[in-house]
Amino acid sequence: MPKIKLTKGELKRQRDALRQYQRYLPTLQLKKQQLQIEILKQYGILEKKNALREQKKAVIMQWSSLLSESAVDIRPWISPERVVVGSRNIAGVDLPLFERVEFAEAEYDLFVTPLWVDSAVELLRELVSIREEIAIIDKGIEILRRELRITTQRVNLFEKVKIPEAREAIRLIKIYLGDQMANAVGRSKIAKRKIEAYEVAI
Repeated sequence: MPKIKLTKGELKRQRDALRQYQRYLPTLQLKKQQLQIEILKQYGILEKKNALREQKKAVIMQWSSLLSESAVDIRPWISPERVVVGSRNIAGVDLPLFERVEFAEAEYDLFVTPLWVDSAVELLRELVSIREEIAIIDKGIEILRRELRITTQRVNLFEKVKIPEAREAIRLIKIYLGDQMANAVGRSKIAKRKIEAYEVAI
């Protein structure tokens, strides 16, 4: 505990600080709770997206041999041109929000290109979109976890350090000021008796 001045001014400062800590602590605790809930929610979404990605992969694997046999290169049509990301605010934290993936226009000759290409492009684009969404969810979870760590440290600082320190400082100052007042009263009584004794002697 830092050295404190045993004065009325310091007593007021410590009381004000204690009030401020006690007013701010519930807000921090609420933020911590909201972050924990959101992290669990995001993990649930992530789990579903990973399961969906595995389903899409399983479907694609059934006809993946066609991709290696074909003379058609569909890679340019399934490479993202742009990943559109918005943002949302959770407990004062800005999180990235997946919106969509934009792809280049798939232009090919319908008479020459095999029939399965349309389905392959569509399914692979869905898989790429899911992959991009998972990456953004992962990034959001990392942001939430970092913010939760900082908020937890602040809650602990207030609960375990700042509030107990302020209470102890207030207690010590009150004891000291009480002692000073008692001493002053004692000195006053002694002075009064001396004055009375002096008056009697005269």
